[in-house]
Amino acid sequence: MPRSTARTLRFVQLLVGLFLYGASTALQVRAVVGVSSWTVLTQGLENVVPWSFGVITVVSSGVILLLWIPLRQKPGIGTLLNALAIGPSADLVLWLVPEPSGLLARIALFAAGLALLAVATAFYIGAGFGTGARDGLMVGLHERFGWPLWLARTLVEVSVVIVGWVLGGNVGAGTVVAAFAIGPMVQPLMPHFRRFPWSPERTAAAPAPSVAAPAREARPTPDTPAS
Repeated sequence: MPRSTARTLRFVQLLVGLFLYGASTALQVRAVVGVSSWTVLTQGLENVVPWSFGVITVVSSGVILLLWIPLRQKPGIGTLLNALAIGPSADLVLWLVPEPSGLLARIALFAAGLALLAVATAFYIGAGFGTGARDGLMVGLHERFGWPLWLARTLVEVSVVIVGWVLGGNVGAGTVVAAFAIGPMVQPLMPHFRRFPWSPERTAAAPAPSVAAPAREARPTPDTPAS
């Protein structure tokens, strides 16, 4: 596959993954049984500033990217698109999907959102264009201060949950489930989303096309007389 075609398809994979990521976040919000850590903070900020959920997501991503500077992290195109695309897709799905009535319906919607989040995460990371702002923050703390990655992630996520909860974000059973389930759900999916013909691992491993081979084929041989 030509590299330009592979890169275009990787961009499509990235954009689809980011849209699904925003959609999955919106489904969890509509379920009202608790949301993931960063979404708790976003919901809390909705009670403080007169912006939509999606706008807060975009602005907070920009603020987090500023924290990358002292941590010496470098954003990729995937990082920037992550910051810009997830918020609008979340707003769109929040507008389209009503809040369900009944606990069973809420649990089912939350489970669907969590499953979609795992697929979306593997989808956009598999495109190979860089991590999101929030994941990069945890990696930066790990690399800058030598903290174990699990410790950096735990400290950051516990902090944002506390701040979001104080501001009125929705902390519930879903928050705990998301914290423990999303990692094990994403891990087995990752290899599948790195096996597309356009995936970085495939295109990097593909041998470069030979320029000399056609010229040799055009030369006359004892068995193939020249025309």
